[in-house]
Amino acid sequence: MTSAPRITVAPNGARLQKSGHPAVPISGDELARTARACLAAGADAIHLHVRDDNGRHSLDPERYREAIGAVERAAPDMAIQITTEAAGRYEVADQLHLIATLKPAAASVAVREMARAPNLAARLYATAMDQNTQVQHILYDRSCVDQLQRWYADGTVCASQRDAILVLGQYAPPRAGDPAELPPLLQAATTADLRITVCAFGAGEQNCLIRAHQLGCALRIGFENNRVAPDGTIWSDNAQAVRALRTALVHQGKGCAA
Repeated sequence: MTSAPRITVAPNGARLQKSGHPAVPISGDELARTARACLAAGADAIHLHVRDDNGRHSLDPERYREAIGAVERAAPDMAIQITTEAAGRYEVADQLHLIATLKPAAASVAVREMARAPNLAARLYATAMDQNTQVQHILYDRSCVDQLQRWYADGTVCASQRDAILVLGQYAPPRAGDPAELPPLLQAATTADLRITVCAFGAGEQNCLIRAHQLGCALRIGFENNRVAPDGTIWSDNAQAVRALRTALVHQGKGCAA
């Protein structure tokens, strides 16, 4: 039997508002409550986005400190990863500033975004290495994998920074993830000797993640990518999505009960 997977919950993302789902966590207190509920449901880690006073995506280090502190108090056993997502608002210099100022334990970094300023990207990766921030490379397609391979070869990315997340489907224009996308992308990533997590957009999210687990990957689920259950109903909250994934894996004989 395949061992129980590591599950990260991504509860809010950069864009989702209360108008899109009333249970999306926006404030630090809401993120903390979500973290506690998702930990109880079977998640091991949380992927954090923070928002400004108008609910817009933010890379403000102080807002991250507040949110991280709230989550640590509410769910002390849950690992915390921040995002450096640009979301059309930030440049690589802003992303570097966040990493250097906050010194987070873990952060996701999109190869596609870093390619906008390779020299600053090299500084970001080196800074993360020096301060023991675990970088997770966001890979959307084969071109991202190829770029990461080139950066390993020329030293832009440190050789030990081997964590990555493969994204199935896309946000805009909307395209749901399909389990058939995973094998070729995973094969390309395997040649780079990467430790792989998988997330997926749309109502096929759970099927994509079950397939990813069968192929030995860690999993990420949550409202950042999807709010629709396999039967077409809407998840009541992130914890319900986490719990349903754990249950599905047990049913498949591919996981252990939380």
